[in-house]
Amino acid sequence: MASKFVTVAKVGAIPAGQGATFPLGDRLVAVFNREGSYYAIDDLCPHMGASLGAGQLDEEGAVTCPWHAWRFDVCSGVWCDNPRLKVDAFEVRVEGDEIQVKMPD
Repeated sequence: MASKFVTVAKVGAIPAGQGATFPLGDRLVAVFNREGSYYAIDDLCPHMGASLGAGQLDEEGAVTCPWHAWRFDVCSGVWCDNPRLKVDAFEVRVEGDEIQVKMPD
C-alpha cells in the first residue's frame, strides 16, 4: 500500500515559530511552522516521552524538549547533541489551505 498524505491542520493554525501535536494513524506527530514552511517529526522525545510539539522552536530550526532540554532538528529529526540518535521525520505539504503529513509506509 502506497503512503498517503493526511490533513492535520489548516494553514494559519500553527503560529510562526511554534509547533503543535496531531494524530497521524496510530502515532502523534509534532508539526512546526518555521518561517512559513512546515516540518513534522515524531512527537515523543525518546528520552522520557515528553511532547516535542510543546517544545520551544529556536531560530536555527531546533525544538527543545520541554522536560529535559534535548534539542532536535525539525527538518531531519536528528538530536542536536548526538547525531547518532534521531526521531522520525515526515514529509509535509500544503494543499490549498490544508497542512498534510505523509503517513509512513
